[in-house]
Amino acid sequence: MAQSSIEWTEMTWNPVTGCSKLSAGCKYCYAEIMAKRLKAMGVEKYDNEFQLTLHENELLTPYTWKKPKVVFVNSMSDLFHKDVPIGFIQKVFKVMKDNPQHVFQILTKRADILNYYDSEGWLNWSHNIWMGVSVENQKVVNRIDLLRTIRAKVKFLSCEPLIGPLVDLNLHNIDWVIVGGESGRKPRPMKEEWVTNIKDQCINADVSFFFKQWGGTNKKKSGRELEGRTWDEMPEIVEQY
Repeated sequence: MAQSSIEWTEMTWNPVTGCSKLSAGCKYCYAEIMAKRLKAMGVEKYDNEFQLTLHENELLTPYTWKKPKVVFVNSMSDLFHKDVPIGFIQKVFKVMKDNPQHVFQILTKRADILNYYDSEGWLNWSHNIWMGVSVENQKVVNRIDLLRTIRAKVKFLSCEPLIGPLVDLNLHNIDWVIVGGESGRKPRPMKEEWVTNIKDQCINADVSFFFKQWGGTNKKKSGRELEGRTWDEMPEIVEQY
């Protein structure tokens, strides 16, 4: 468990660490860079650096949180990586369902695996499990269609790093869209019109819109205002406990 600087969540929980690159959005993966740093710092959890690693002991952690949390699950990995056994994923889902006071936000680029597991009935959803897919450019918009039909109560898109325009998105049955520019040493540029176009699509479709950052080499300096204001919309958090 760790407090998070990610604007759209409160904390992170990583029962899996490590991953492998899948699409253009992965090119400058922040998690890979962070894993290297954590290993160099002697953090035992990252002895394998960015090799996919399951952490069974982390499954107990959410039971110890006393106050309701908004939790990003696997900020340092992808729960639906092909090498994560479905049995372990089901254990993670049981933990989330056992702790309905918290909201758990899962994000994947492997929408095909997510969709398959859901269609087979292997995922036990509860109201507090939010499911999202990363959509960094037009080449991967098919992930939205794969997400749309799953049984999660809240479904969302993370368009970060946004490295191309996303026009005419089908936002039917999508509850939330996050947009952000790439940060780091070699960030790819994000055009303002790409962001405003997505924002307008969300407004027209009555979908919550969250603008995370402009990014760049100094993301604090570039800020997160769009058209003179911040956009911090989120789906309603339903308390059922």
